Amino acid sequence: MAYHVKIDVSPIYEMLNSFLVYVTKKWIQHLDIGPEWIQDVEGKLSSNVRAALAPAATWPFDDFDVLFAWAAYQNTTSENQDFLNMLSELSAEELFARISPLMPELTIEESTRIRNSYVPLLRLWDQHYCQNISEDHRVWLEEDAEEKRILLEKMGPELLIEYATAGVIVEPMPGLNEVILFPTVHNRPINMYCFYEGMMIIQYPVDTPEESEDEPPTCLLRFTHALADPERLRLLRYVSDEPKSLAEMCEELGKDEDPVKDQVMALRIAGLLRTHLLGSNRKEKYSIRPDGVSELNMFLESYIRI
Repeated sequence: MAYHVKIDVSPIYEMLNSFLVYVTKKWIQHLDIGPEWIQDVEGKLSSNVRAALAPAATWPFDDFDVLFAWAAYQNTTSENQDFLNMLSELSAEELFARISPLMPELTIEESTRIRNSYVPLLRLWDQHYCQNISEDHRVWLEEDAEEKRILLEKMGPELLIEYATAGVIVEPMPGLNEVILFPTVHNRPINMYCFYEGMMIIQYPVDTPEESEDEPPTCLLRFTHALADPERLRLLRYVSDEPKSLAEMCEELGKDEDPVKDQVMALRIAGLLRTHLLGSNRKEKYSIRPDGVSELNMFLESYIRI
């Protein structure tokens, strides 16, 4: 059964994504902003704000699935404070009812806990961080979302998702009716996806303009970093025949999971691997992405002016 795609764009997503990156430090070593961004933010926040935000680092990561669902299914505004006001003002029953069909295992108690815990911290985050984000970020996201809406008419859902995410494959599957795509800057170059009943949310990264033409473009640096390791090159060769799961790679190559996972991550964020999502059980397989090789040639030739 085919699914349809919605391209969504809102500073609410960027607020949630930046907050997620800051409090969890998840993937920070692989993100373009890097650990330096954490240090920079820490230097700008007061000690009281840092102390208030700190407990969120220990809260369940799956809480963000609930927050993103509320963001996707709010229908009143795209502004951060209005969204947070909505979460505060709706009754626990109303808020739970909005997303309970998407998350059958969510309880009203968990929904209420997440609302009561996160809204005060997100208000702080919006006030002390998000309101200082350059307006350029919003322009980049809105322009990219509009481009993807135009391409959707030409490419169709599956190809558009693969193009926007540089390699995520979402094949039609029973029960999947809708995929919501939204662009983000803070998570560059990683894709993040949330699975729900009948729906998925996929975040795709938007590259910002390079500061100088003399500097190698970030995309090219990702390619050269990924290909600089012989083990990663061998892994690319290994998955060129058919998609492989992480478990299959470890078993057949006789390697431990952690180093293989790191190699896959480096190749994936460079756009050299496809990620095949295999249903709501969150299992994945990986295969070589031929377009990535073409993009490597394009960026290299453009930069060195061949």
